[in-house]
Amino acid sequence: MSFLYFLLIGAAAGWLAGQLMKGKGLGLWGNLGVGMAGSFLGGLLFGLLQIRAVGFLGELIAAVAGAVLLLWIIGKLKK
Repeated sequence: MSFLYFLLIGAAAGWLAGQLMKGKGLGLWGNLGVGMAGSFLGGLLFGLLQIRAVGFLGELIAAVAGAVLLLWIIGKLKK
């Protein structure tokens, strides 16, 4: 069940990151994939900064931060 929860958080984070990074997204399916990878990255970064993501909203914020960072990096690499 936690894997499904991870996928749902990642998909929501990818969609939100795509909305925040207007013009730098990868389309709906690309953003969902980036959101899932970004949720892992966001959790890792928050852990390194010793910030705890508590509850659904905290996990979503960490995932969106990671997805936005990942979309930004992908945008820089595409140029």
